[in-house]
Amino acid sequence: MEMLKRFEPFALMLMFIGALNWGIIGVTGGETNVLAEIFGTGTLIDIVYVVIGVAALMWLPRMLEAFHLGHDHAHPRGV
Repeated sequence: MEMLKRFEPFALMLMFIGALNWGIIGVTGGETNVLAEIFGTGTLIDIVYVVIGVAALMWLPRMLEAFHLGHDHAHPRGV
């Protein structure tokens, strides 16, 4: 688990890059995909998208924890 924590800053950076790319795609109406312009089309861009997706999945437990989702909190009942 400690090893995953070491990758969290890198995963956050990848998620940020992916979010910026989607923002640019949305603003330009799908005409500009910065990642596709950098990495081209084909297998390499597919790998880049998969790596960004895995980075987002790495952050999912931390986000759930931050929003207190997925925890079974026992609420004390009135006495």
